[in-house]
Amino acid sequence: MKPQDIVVLLKKITSQGKVLSANGLAASLGMSASTVSECLERCKKAQLVDRNKKRVNALALQEFLIHGIQYVFPTEAGRVGRGVPTYISASPIKEQLSNDNESYVWHDVKGSARGQQIQPLYNTVPQAIQDDNELYQLLVIVDTLRMGRAREKEIAVAELNKRINAYVKNQ
Repeated sequence: MKPQDIVVLLKKITSQGKVLSANGLAASLGMSASTVSECLERCKKAQLVDRNKKRVNALALQEFLIHGIQYVFPTEAGRVGRGVPTYISASPIKEQLSNDNESYVWHDVKGSARGQQIQPLYNTVPQAIQDDNELYQLLVIVDTLRMGRAREKEIAVAELNKRINAYVKNQ
């Protein structure tokens, strides 16, 4: 598995039943079509997509994100800079926590906030979320699972469960 595999799977979840081609996924995520194809092949081997690479095995992905993402793709806060809010600084997590004046961002010179920088799962994430708020929220949840404290992770798990259950229901 590579971090971009998670980004591709989450994008497939937010596509609301539309079957996006590798080219369509690539364009929306700022990746090459070959990168997306390689992602889907790895995900097929890991049984995170069906054999046709069209449907996400959402329950397996959910289990991996809750129990494994922090170990496989850990992250930590770095230097302060401009970027796009993430982790506990963005929806849907920030509304459920008391304001502790900490701010976290994915580096992006066009970003609207300043904060400690967190490495996104893939370098094109700040651009990929511009037109997909659902993907943005899922990636915020994933960042919270990657580096959050117990209470933050509890909130992230509840938010992830809501979204995965909705995806499974609509399949």
